[in-house]
Parts: sequence; C-alpha cells; structure tokens
Amino acid sequence: MDYQSEFRDYLNYCAKQKHLDPKTVKAYRIDIRQYLDFIGSNHTELNRKSIDDYLSDLNQAFKPRSVKRKIAAIKSFFSYISEKHSEFNNPFLGMRIKIAQKKSLPRTIPLRVINLILKKAHEQEKYAKSNNQRLIAMRETAVLELLFATGIRVSELCGINNEDISLQEGYLLVHGKGNKERVIDIENPDVIRALDNYKKAERNANSQFFFLNRHHRPLSDQSVRQIITKYAELVCTEQHITPHMFRHSFATYLLDAGVDIRYIQQLLGHSSISTTQIYTYVSSAKLRNILATKHPRNTMIID
Repeated sequence: MDYQSEFRDYLNYCAKQKHLDPKTVKAYRIDIRQYLDFIGSNHTELNRKSIDDYLSDLNQAFKPRSVKRKIAAIKSFFSYISEKHSEFNNPFLGMRIKIAQKKSLPRTIPLRVINLILKKAHEQEKYAKSNNQRLIAMRETAVLELLFATGIRVSELCGINNEDISLQEGYLLVHGKGNKERVIDIENPDVIRALDNYKKAERNANSQFFFLNRHHRPLSDQSVRQIITKYAELVCTEQHITPHMFRHSFATYLLDAGVDIRYIQQLLGHSSISTTQIYTYVSSAKLRNILATKHPRNTMIID
C-alpha cells in the first residue's frame, strides 16, 4: 500500500471534509510523518512491534501528553485507511495502549494581579497621547477584558467575526474546537463598554474580523501573548502569564464562587465533564488551605 498517497488524502480529508482547524491538521501532518519516517528509516513493517518500538522512542523524547497526542493521530490515520480499504490489516485494532499521564493543576492568575492588569490597560487608554496610541490601548483593553470575562481560548478570540458579537444584546458566539459553537453572555457593563469603544475606534469595514492588528489583518495568537506579557511587566509581576491562564482563572474563580461545574463546562466548551473536573482539584486545594489557615482550632492553645 502507498502510505504516502494515503497520507496526503487523509490530510486533505481532515481539512476539506472534517473542516479541522489548520493548526490541528498541521499537528497531524507532523505526528503521522514522524511515524512513517520511523518505519522507513528502520526498514520495518507496519505492525504491533513497530508501534511498540516507536512508542518506546516517544516515551524517551516527549512528555506523556505529547505521546498520547501523537499516538491518537496515528490511530486516526490508520482507521481512515481501514474505512477505505476493507482488506487493510489495521495493527491498532484490539491493541490497548496505556500512557501514564500526570494530571498537572491548571495555573491561575491571582485576582489581585488580574485587577492590576485590567486597571493598567484602562489607564493606558485614558492617558494615550495620540489617536494611534489610544486605538492600540483600546484593542489591548478589549482583549484582556474579554479573555477574563468569557474564558475563551486565544484562538477563539482571534477568530471572532463582527457578526459573532452583539454588544447591544450582550452575547458572543464562539466557534470552538471541532467547529462546535457556543454562546457566552457578556454581562459586565465595563467589558461591553471596552469592546464597544474599540469597535467604534477601529472602523474597518473591509474586514470580517473583530480584532485586527495594525496592518488591518486578524490579530494573531502571538500578538495576544505579547499584549499579556506587556501588561504583566507594567504591573511588575514576576509570574509568567499566558492567555490560557486567563481561561484557567475564569473557570477556577467561578467554581470557587459556587457555580455548578456543569455550567462551567458549557461556558468553556468542553465536550466532556471530565475535562472540566481538573478545576475541582484547584478548588479542593483551596479548601485545604482554608482549613489549615482559617479554622479557629488553629488559634487554640491547649496546655
């Protein structure tokens, strides 16, 4: 069988028929290519032994999460071949692959730091010395406010179209992973005002995207990271802050406030509640800290 030809067909299928995100298709291309190269360079066949050997190599070079992703991409590719060619002997069928994966707790941003960042962004907007500086500050304020207000992924934020957001009615249509859509209400008037100020200032009728860079092209993930780094430095925090930490903070603080995890699941766009449940570990850690520091028994002195 010509695996290279099937490989090209599969990537085209993922992009054109499954409509997967270009970044996902790129990851599939890299992961599957690596396995096909492994088979070719080692002059081995596609069988369970080659998969076990490749898995051993992966475990030495990558973290469990990356290994799991790469194996999933390969399995998906060969399942695709099986559906096309009934005579194909898929080595993954009936093969159980277990990859131990440590659960790392999501890193959050202290509310004090979030408050300082948002306050600094609004100050930059208020005291801007030129129209261009004011537009930049408005965009940065809108980005930061929306990240924390909705918990959306940075890719989702950069992909917002003008028609996806209604400031008058206060809602945002988010296009998530796997082309799944969800609606998030924007209830805070300061957030709506920040978005409205930026929208009125941008005034670029030639673009369908809500957030634009200085070249009037869609804002990139990297630009959002640079915005966050800029304000982390301005408020003098030593913590390395990423866009996804706003998402973690959004979920964690809602959970701490008593919001049902099923609602948080919907807001985050998680397909499975098990994905959202990682935030319960953070909440449990906070409960332990409360008992350790706030319980009145800790102040009692008994001779």
